[in-house]
Amino acid sequence: MENFDFKNFGCNVFDDEVMRQLLPKDTYKALKHTIDEGAELDSSVAGIVANAMKVWAMENGATHYTHWFQPLTGGTAEKHDSFLSFDKNGHPITEFSGKTLIKGEPDASSFPNGGLRQTCEARGYTAWDCTSPAFLKSDGTGGVTLCIPTVFLSYTGVALDKKTPLLRSEQAINREAKRILHLFGEDDVKKVYSTVGAEQEYFLINLEDFNQRKDLIFTERTLFGAPAPKGQELDDHYFGVLKERVAAFMKELDAELWKLGIYSKTKHNEVAPCQHEMAPIFATVNVANDNNQLTMELMKTVARRHGFACLLHEKPFAGINGSGKHDNWALSTDTGINLFEPGDTPMDNYRFLLFLCATIEAVDNHADLLRASAASAGNDHRLGANEAPPSIISIFVGDDLQQVLTAIETGRGVKEFRSKMDLGVSILPKLSKDATDRNRTSPFAFTGNKFEFRMVGSAQSIAGPNTVLNTIVAESLANIADRLEGAKDLNKEVMAIVKNIIKKHKRIIFNGNGYSGEWVEEAAKRGLPNLPTSVDAFPAYTTAKSVAMFERFGVYSKEELNARLEVKMEKYAKKINIEALTMIEMAKRDILPAVLKAKDKLAAMVNHVTAAGLEPKVEREMLATYASYVAKLYRAIGNLEKATTKAERIQNVEKQAKEFCNKVIPLMNDLRKYADEMEKITDRSLWPFPAYSDILFY
Repeated sequence: MENFDFKNFGCNVFDDEVMRQLLPKDTYKALKHTIDEGAELDSSVAGIVANAMKVWAMENGATHYTHWFQPLTGGTAEKHDSFLSFDKNGHPITEFSGKTLIKGEPDASSFPNGGLRQTCEARGYTAWDCTSPAFLKSDGTGGVTLCIPTVFLSYTGVALDKKTPLLRSEQAINREAKRILHLFGEDDVKKVYSTVGAEQEYFLINLEDFNQRKDLIFTERTLFGAPAPKGQELDDHYFGVLKERVAAFMKELDAELWKLGIYSKTKHNEVAPCQHEMAPIFATVNVANDNNQLTMELMKTVARRHGFACLLHEKPFAGINGSGKHDNWALSTDTGINLFEPGDTPMDNYRFLLFLCATIEAVDNHADLLRASAASAGNDHRLGANEAPPSIISIFVGDDLQQVLTAIETGRGVKEFRSKMDLGVSILPKLSKDATDRNRTSPFAFTGNKFEFRMVGSAQSIAGPNTVLNTIVAESLANIADRLEGAKDLNKEVMAIVKNIIKKHKRIIFNGNGYSGEWVEEAAKRGLPNLPTSVDAFPAYTTAKSVAMFERFGVYSKEELNARLEVKMEKYAKKINIEALTMIEMAKRDILPAVLKAKDKLAAMVNHVTAAGLEPKVEREMLATYASYVAKLYRAIGNLEKATTKAERIQNVEKQAKEFCNKVIPLMNDLRKYADEMEKITDRSLWPFPAYSDILFY
């Protein structure tokens, strides 16, 4: 990595360059045909690729391989198998066949499946995804494993992972977008694909502090914690100078990512103390998804080498900014065209207007579903908290594009835009304005040649949100293509469609302050859905409208959607249950003993003053105040304990999730309120774990 040693870039990836070198020309050509154009893979090709992959991996230190997949846990899974085998004489040999490359058989009943598998129905399959390159991963002890990206299916062929639907959605948007482009005479386009750049926000805290807090260990967020005297109000951390330890972490992270062919482009301090961000260069959505999973894993691994714990939770600390994963989504062709590039005259760029309006229509038609795709227990703490977009979906297009859309709708002209900015200093250049401003309060903002889906949480897989984005836009494109294919005058029909979409769906466009209370009222008047919690949002996956769309494009079956709803509700309930149990344990075993000691010290002070023949008026008031808080804390623990036990006994997962959301969380907030108030008035030497002022300002 020193001085951009490009020899190391992608050195641990079985990428196109390696395949070109190691595979016979015919094999390479056949595999590329599958990767680039979706042609069916020849089994004979797989055997040759497998052997080359094994030789390359072993030359680079690998002894094992794994089918690397992404179950509905939201993370990744891997089972390591050795290349070791035996010949007919019992002598050790290495072996890796095409059949082994293509297919694996992990246990399918031990992962979340939403009732698709019973415990006794264990067989599942992994299948090679050749569109995402295999890579080598070190375990930190010198062991190296060949990781083969795969999809994960049940014995009955039902998708049990996040990658399969994503690949299906890519197939759908490729098919529908090409229909439109071919009508525009762009027959040379063989493939349309979505590209994504996933900005990753995270916190780095001292590992020693992390290990002293059960809430961070079990839930990755602080369930207790009074605010420090200083937070982020001075805006001095954002883009500030990197601390040496942080810079060293970022340097090693970049080096590790480069080895995996991940273009780590940007690194900086974010708004909150101890918060940072890494942003990669765009990649195809499938590769971007795999890369982001690897990035999150490496962040945690590299952080520990530098004495840090990396927190990916959306809201690890109350009162300061949480972390998101801004999902920058666009559509591109294999001929190098960005379909969201407006050009200098967007008013006359029919192709751009068509794809822009298809997206506007898609987001308005399925705002609830898009909101659900970014829903999680962790993200509920972040969305709408004056730091992240609200739970109401809207689209920002900026003043210039708004002018274009209004002109099309009304028939009025457009004034010139994209003017130069005179900075008032002769030596400074005149800067060209971008097509849009940036609106950090918008959940779905057009930013010049892409859309930035800002709702996605930092700990989430980007597979789900992009599966939804691809599918809803594919639906709009399909409906548009149906109209255009029967049109006598293509350009006239395009403008008629664009005008109709603007009139019908302009309610979803909002260029103002999404954090304001006025917007919540305005959104209600417009009829836009407001789904404040994940429990409110998740059912959007199984509405009749969503099921019909997903089945139409072969992305999810009704069975798969019902299963995912159950998995999401169950995961939500389990996360809140873990948080509640952790709070109860910390309150009973750590906080309560500490405050009782503090209360005893105050009582001893009262006795000491009394024994001295003085009136302990102030001391009695302090003791009474403190004792009242101890009583409130004790009652809050009991209330939370009862509510949690009641919620745990509910068998229906949807009802259980609602119980945790509506009944348990408010009691968690009550307990925290009393504990945090006591932290402010308790002797620091007695408080049982590091405070915010200790953790956030090292």
